[in-house]
Amino acid sequence: MQPSEMVMNPKQVFFSVLIFGVAGLLLFMYLQVWIEEQHTGWGPVNYLQPVYTHTCEHKPKFLMPEDLKEKKENLLLNSEWTIKVLTKTSHSHGEYQALSKTTGSPTNDLTEKYQGAKSLFKKFSKMNWPLDIHPLNKSLIKDNKWKKTDETQEKRRSFLQEFCKKYSGVSHPQSHLFHMVSRIYVEDKHKILYCEVPKAGCSNWKRILMVLNGLAPSAYNISHDAVHYGKHLKKLDSFDLKGIYTRLNTYTKAVFVRDPMERLVSAFRDKFEHPNSYYHPVFGKAIIKKYRPNACKEALINGSGVRFKEFVHYLLDSHRPVGMDIHWEKVSKLCYPCLINYDFVGKFETLEEDANYFLQLIGAPTELKFPNFKDRHSSDERTNAQVVRQYLKDLTRTERQLIYDFYYLDYLMFNYTTPFL
Repeated sequence: MQPSEMVMNPKQVFFSVLIFGVAGLLLFMYLQVWIEEQHTGWGPVNYLQPVYTHTCEHKPKFLMPEDLKEKKENLLLNSEWTIKVLTKTSHSHGEYQALSKTTGSPTNDLTEKYQGAKSLFKKFSKMNWPLDIHPLNKSLIKDNKWKKTDETQEKRRSFLQEFCKKYSGVSHPQSHLFHMVSRIYVEDKHKILYCEVPKAGCSNWKRILMVLNGLAPSAYNISHDAVHYGKHLKKLDSFDLKGIYTRLNTYTKAVFVRDPMERLVSAFRDKFEHPNSYYHPVFGKAIIKKYRPNACKEALINGSGVRFKEFVHYLLDSHRPVGMDIHWEKVSKLCYPCLINYDFVGKFETLEEDANYFLQLIGAPTELKFPNFKDRHSSDERTNAQVVRQYLKDLTRTERQLIYDFYYLDYLMFNYTTPFL
């Protein structure tokens, strides 16, 4: 090619500059949108397909039919999986179904929903965290027998609030709103929000909510499966942002907790010392494979017979072979008590007294009492301090200390006595 042929004419130069200019402008506009989305915490939203980002090794690759029931109550709260819950956006499940059936072009509707949800989320994110607790409405309390219970309740609420103020770092939102309220059950008739803490009376609390909601005449004849798998109760994350915001600010919010060490042992006994078609093949097999040298073939196949020491090794392992589970997850990561100011803090150790006082506060029918029966394995001794000591005997002092360290925040938040280690 001759040098004269390599020289571009003015027209070619003009079009080259124009193309590069347009490309640069488009790149600038893209970067500007990306920066704005990163700043607000909102990205492009796919309304029809929830997105999950998981950093653990893998999900279980099989689920038996009964396992599908239990799956709802476990790995979705894996602390090692980051769930992009904002893909749920501002529409509820019902709105999602309606949107799926739309025959016309959904572009404009989606844009309006996205902008509306974005505006509401910005409004919510500007709330002061944590909200100040407000006095309980005690106008329905006519009996002086609740005076001591009420004094205890006020001390617990004040202690938790002061703790959250003192350790302000724990009150910084670390998770998206929909995830933060995903364990909270809603009872609209009596305006109650109840945060579920497994192994702290949650089964009987769900029975109470079903009765209050008119779904059952009595708490004593509702089966375990109906409580946990019947899908009769609504959770707070099923509402849109406005619905969540309104309920958090106007409903009576309750959480019931338990001594962390007792709760851990109770969870182990329930899930690993009795036949279980989910926890044995999913958690049990993985725990035995990683933490039991020379495990027999049968144990590796069925996952039964996990020892408490092996379970503790799994709990304390930052590289767990399977994720965390709500039955032994920290209350601070289930209910976010420094972000959501609970009006009522009950304890398993005084469960019936606290629960019946709470029922008085919210105007429940006078004949409704909190059930005191054991939900499952009723012939087993209840997990108490003496039972816990028997299990801790199998652990070294270091292992016991590490368990305490793992639940340290729960011990502090709810003023539990440091266990004898």
